[in-house]
Amino acid sequence: MVKAMINLGKYQDRVLTIVKGKYGLKNKSDAVNFIIEKFEKDHLEPELKPEFIEHMKNLEKNAKWVSYNSFEDFKKDMENDEI
Repeated sequence: MVKAMINLGKYQDRVLTIVKGKYGLKNKSDAVNFIIEKFEKDHLEPELKPEFIEHMKNLEKNAKWVSYNSFEDFKKDMENDEI
């Protein structure tokens, strides 16, 4: 476990106390961890949604896949809009 000493303003300390009380956390350290976990879920790379996974599986089954021997071949198709 990593220990960190942080400086909080009065407002930030008050918010941390409210989070601690609202969610029944033991201490402010738990409140900070809770806020970090909440931020991660809401803003960092989330897990793939089941709908997206199903969509990708359908693409894998039904989509037209094209293989290229070189990037130049791919580039020609893109320029000619053959895909």
